[in-house]
Amino acid sequence: MSQLDLDSYRNKTHNSVKHEGIVSKISGKTITVSLKGNVNCEGCKAQSACGVSDSNDKEIEVDVVAQKFKLNETVDVLLKRELGLKAVFWAYVFPFILMFLVLVISSFFLKEWIAGLLSLFMLIPYYFMLFVLKSKFQKAFQVSILKFN
Repeated sequence: MSQLDLDSYRNKTHNSVKHEGIVSKISGKTITVSLKGNVNCEGCKAQSACGVSDSNDKEIEVDVVAQKFKLNETVDVLLKRELGLKAVFWAYVFPFILMFLVLVISSFFLKEWIAGLLSLFMLIPYYFMLFVLKSKFQKAFQVSILKFN
C-alpha cells in the first residue's frame, strides 16, 4: 500500500481518518506516536466500538521512509477510511459471528452451558491467530503520518 498523498490531504480531497498525535519515540525507521484526544470522536457513531476514543494514552507505530521527525513534534496520523472499517471487522464483527455460529451449532450437540463455554473459548485461538499474523495486518493496515502545519 502506498503512503497517502500529501497534496490530497492539504486540499481536503482525501478519504481518510485523521488523528492528532505527538512523536514519543524514534527508533530507526519506526516512529511511535502518542495519540491525543480527538474532537472528532465526540460526534462519531462508532465511538463505542473504536479504541481511539476511549482514552488518551494510545500509541501507534508507523514506519516512515521519506520524512524526518523530532521527539515531541505534533503530527497528523492518517488511515484510509476503508482500512478502518476492515480493522473494526477483524477486531469485533468477525469474532462475534464466529462465537455466535459456534454457539448455535454446538448447542445442537452439547448442553447449553458447554456450548456457551465452547463459543467463548473459540475466541482464544482466533485472537492468537491475529497475534501470529500481526506483521501481515501491520502491512495491510499501514498508517501515514504528516507534519502538523
